[in-house]
Amino acid sequence: MPESQSSLPILPLKNTVVYPQIVVSLAVGRPMSLAAVDAAMKHGREVITVAQRDPEAERPGAEKLFDVGSLVTITRVEQREGGSQIIVQGQKRVRLRHCVWTGDYLSAEAEPLPELTVDEADPEAPAISALLRENLELAQKIALLFDRDNGGQIYQQLVGSLPDPITQMYRIASLANLELSTEQEVLECDSTLALMRKLLEVLNHELQVTELRRQIAEQARGEMDQQQREHVLRQQKRAIEQALGEGDDDEDVRELKADLDAAQLPEAVRKETDRELKRLARMSANAADYQVARAYLELVAELPWHQQTEDQLDLQHAGAVLDQDHYGLEDIKERILESLAVLSLNPDANAPILCLVGPPGVGKTSLGQSIARAMGRKFERLSLGGLHDEGELRGHRRTYIGAMPGRIIQGVRRAGVINPVLMLDEVDKLGQDFRGDPSAALMEILDPAQNKEFRDNYLNLPYDLSKVFFITTANTLEGISRPLLDRMEILELSGYSDMEKQAIARQYLIRRQYESAGLEKTQLVFSDEALQMLIRRYTREAGVRELERVIGRVARKRARQVVEGAPLGEEISAADLADLLGPEKFKADASREHMPAGVAAGLAWTASGGDVLYVEATCIQKDEKLTLTGHLGQVMQESARAARSCIWSMSEELGVDRARIEEQGIHVHVPEGAVPKDGPSAGVTIATAMVSAYKQKPVRPDVAMTGELTLTGLVLPVGGIKEKVLAAHRNGIRHVILPEDNQPDLQKLPDAVRDEMTFTPVGHLDQVLKAAFEN
Repeated sequence: MPESQSSLPILPLKNTVVYPQIVVSLAVGRPMSLAAVDAAMKHGREVITVAQRDPEAERPGAEKLFDVGSLVTITRVEQREGGSQIIVQGQKRVRLRHCVWTGDYLSAEAEPLPELTVDEADPEAPAISALLRENLELAQKIALLFDRDNGGQIYQQLVGSLPDPITQMYRIASLANLELSTEQEVLECDSTLALMRKLLEVLNHELQVTELRRQIAEQARGEMDQQQREHVLRQQKRAIEQALGEGDDDEDVRELKADLDAAQLPEAVRKETDRELKRLARMSANAADYQVARAYLELVAELPWHQQTEDQLDLQHAGAVLDQDHYGLEDIKERILESLAVLSLNPDANAPILCLVGPPGVGKTSLGQSIARAMGRKFERLSLGGLHDEGELRGHRRTYIGAMPGRIIQGVRRAGVINPVLMLDEVDKLGQDFRGDPSAALMEILDPAQNKEFRDNYLNLPYDLSKVFFITTANTLEGISRPLLDRMEILELSGYSDMEKQAIARQYLIRRQYESAGLEKTQLVFSDEALQMLIRRYTREAGVRELERVIGRVARKRARQVVEGAPLGEEISAADLADLLGPEKFKADASREHMPAGVAAGLAWTASGGDVLYVEATCIQKDEKLTLTGHLGQVMQESARAARSCIWSMSEELGVDRARIEEQGIHVHVPEGAVPKDGPSAGVTIATAMVSAYKQKPVRPDVAMTGELTLTGLVLPVGGIKEKVLAAHRNGIRHVILPEDNQPDLQKLPDAVRDEMTFTPVGHLDQVLKAAFEN
């Protein structure tokens, strides 16, 4: 028995075997493998490579390794990201003895196994020689099957050039695509005859697999040739049948023709589809354009050309549906009922195009669904937010790969009728870039004079959109182009007052949330004080979306209490909210109850409703005549300069010392400096704050104001009065100063809010100051 060598590092291999005299490149990445390579490089570059019984093991022990491996010499090590790339050359076969852990790697004594040779004096030499020739011929055949032209040369370079028969066999085994267990069996062959027989078995199997793969490839190639031949013959057959007048469409064409006949297409459309049908009948089903033409004709057949729902023109029923789904919104409901009345008198009238504008959460999208339900029409919603490509609306031409009809045609196709309610959501958030301007495409779609013959780029046929009831929604009109606005009727949905929110919560939100949480009606009851605190202290919004989320949180808390068996009170009180929802998010600003000189409360309009905006002014050194801070826009900065000039020119009338204006500068600041602010409606507020700073006289804390100021002291009307007044009411301010030309806007306010408020209409700055100061 050969003597064992001293202990050497073990390099475990997951899916390969290294044979004697064979050079192999190995990727090393595991910590134990890297440690074994490092140890080998320090002591003679020798390491034992052995395959793992379990390839998934990341840190295999001796029990998970085969007993026989190869003693190899590391000839090169290249450091790579995540490990090393090493080149090794096999030396001889060895058996592992006494495997132990040495630090981070496994080591063992290497017991050399008998070296395999081809000896003419060996009694088994004739059998070995015959098997050797057979194995080499099989290997050459396999190489030629893989590459008929260069297979012989490749075989000669890789195998034929090796002088030693045993090395040739090991090279063939390493090149064959063998399973790990088979590779290990080749390595463990303990005699030359056994090695030759094992290789003969492996090569016969590989030859059969290679021949079968080649037959499959040739068969597939032959089938392709047969398909091309059949296509040519089919084309010739069609030409002969057409010449004899005996043409017979295939089943797909017949089905499409029947669907198109059932669609009752207009005459102009029918001519175009007949031409496309004839073109389809002449195509092979394997042609690239066949599926494109078929999908196009299927779209034409599925589009509604005459099908429509019958409108429910009962005004009482429509009004009841709208009242059932939405609280308030009287102007919107009246406009819908007016449209129904017109349709009842003139069924051929064009459907109106409405644009619902309002802050988030006031019910614009759900109102569209209610309108469709009240009219008995199908409803489809298309979200246009962030849309940049005009082709998304008009469709893409069929010449493009993957072309599709536009969203409008797709929506009508889904609805299945020519008179659905189509809601175009977030129309103010349309984009514009090199792919076109979607808002320009909307101008044709929403124009009753043009959309009777709308042409989608994909459809390329005139389609009547005049029966579609279009409803668009937007948070603000600023992002919508003027020509597009001209095609729509604007209906503004302003924010809700606290009383309206309480009514909406009682009628809709609470019921929806206790049903969603699986609670009984009696398990989610709010007291009036608790509901009012939810609205004022846990939410601050124009709509009710956040309010519904907060009620949902309370419902989930109550559901947990029910499941855990905790006792529930008869109703949720204001004192219970802190335990259910945590501390209040919005607290009353006690610092504004007694405002110092130089501070005035203004009213601002935002896309999410109105808000109270405090303007602060203080006198500073003369060098800085006017300093403006608070992230103010250009228009607001100009309003501040105009206010200072107006006060200087009217100082005697306003009771302000002109010398103080000339000798001192003034600093105007609007808090919440991270929020950009702009617009002319803060003109009177800035002027009032400046006068308060110059005279060192505080403004009444219960007064808020809005209005644009001119250099001559005139107060001009502004927009968003309803939202601004609701914001003042929400913040506990009950006195509002506003331009006298805005008095008609007060009629839009809820009666409950208007009754609680005091309004002072003004036309000049001196009237503003008289109302703003105590005396």
